[in-house]
Amino acid sequence: MSIEIISILVLFISFFALLAYGVPVAFCIGISTSLTIAINIAFLPGITTVAQRMTTGIDSFALLAIPFFVLAGELMNRGGIANRLIKFAKSLIGGLPGGLAYVNILAAMLFGAISGSAVAAASAIGSIMTDRMEDEGYPRQFSAALNITSSTTGLLIPPSNVLIVYALASGGAASVAALFIAGYLPGIIVGVTLMLVAAYQARKYKFEKSERTSISRFFTDFRRAFFSLLLLVVVVGGIVAGVFTATEAAAVAVLYSLILGFSYKTITIKDLPQILLDSAKTTAVVMFLICTSMAMSWLFSFQSLPQLMTGFLVDTVSNKFLIFLLINLTLLIVGTFMDITPAVLIFTPIFLPVVTSLGMDPVHFGIVMVLNLCIGLCTPPVGTILFVGSGVAKVSVSQVIKPLIPFILAMVGLLFVITFFEGLSLWLPRIFGL
Repeated sequence: MSIEIISILVLFISFFALLAYGVPVAFCIGISTSLTIAINIAFLPGITTVAQRMTTGIDSFALLAIPFFVLAGELMNRGGIANRLIKFAKSLIGGLPGGLAYVNILAAMLFGAISGSAVAAASAIGSIMTDRMEDEGYPRQFSAALNITSSTTGLLIPPSNVLIVYALASGGAASVAALFIAGYLPGIIVGVTLMLVAAYQARKYKFEKSERTSISRFFTDFRRAFFSLLLLVVVVGGIVAGVFTATEAAAVAVLYSLILGFSYKTITIKDLPQILLDSAKTTAVVMFLICTSMAMSWLFSFQSLPQLMTGFLVDTVSNKFLIFLLINLTLLIVGTFMDITPAVLIFTPIFLPVVTSLGMDPVHFGIVMVLNLCIGLCTPPVGTILFVGSGVAKVSVSQVIKPLIPFILAMVGLLFVITFFEGLSLWLPRIFGL
């Protein structure tokens, strides 16, 4: 057996063994990478190589956008923005049959897009909407399922930290600006699809519609939410227009969110130390995941794993659509036990060469991969948003599973539509020349 085969076996067996034992993902990646490199290089130089690759892996100006967007998300979460967005969404579509279900989805889309965080959207929107929906006859487990799935749309609709991570993992094959623009249409389509499922459920269970909002009330709620919504235009518009980079846009988002919080009088100087501490903790976790994953990505290149995977799939499966299907199924399985950031960092270097060799655009694959892994966030056993959404709604995970299934099935069906119709992802980037 060749040293390459032994190395690959050591890498994957040690990684999944540690993961099964309950070791945090970042440590699983770092330890398995260190063991594998130690086999190929003398032990001490091998460990030194891992440390070097971890350091150089996060030595990137583009990655500065992540701590800034995390901080902006914390400021928005504390700044009363969620409540303003919910009131605006209710004024817009709350009068329809099952209107509060649509309000939940639209508010989660807006807040997730503005904050760039699915966890923030699930906790902020869910904590407000679940009780309101229960008061109007919606079961709490249904509200939780709705909140869980709709919160993931913020990972597709920019600004999104995950899309920045994918741009880094792609090695420059996909730009942040192109990914941001590409995420709009699929993210909106996911939200609309969830609304259609909610509409069917509303008709089936005869949920009552809310009272229609007057025109004057609508404009009042829109005015109150206007400056929150404007952040999307400032950040993404500035990037596309070339006014600033994604990293500079993230810094602008922090400043804008801070000013907004102070003007709304929902954030004070005394709140800032805790906000900064929470942001630092989140950033530390994400950055440690990134640096260990970058070391593993270097190991993949060192072992020629992407080339081996490409050759194996191309030689074994002649139909490219079947290869896309197999990759999607693999990522769907991966998403059930691995969080989205490490999954993107680990599997992008493996699958991106395969799909690009078959003619798939790197930007299109990025949207497909993120949507795929978003589904995993909603599924057991490791679905982060599943546990956050259930906890906020104060219902058990087992109670949420049944009402969650129709929404998950709709998202899976949409995933395959977006996979095989690249125009849904690439239409907008092509219009903007990205």
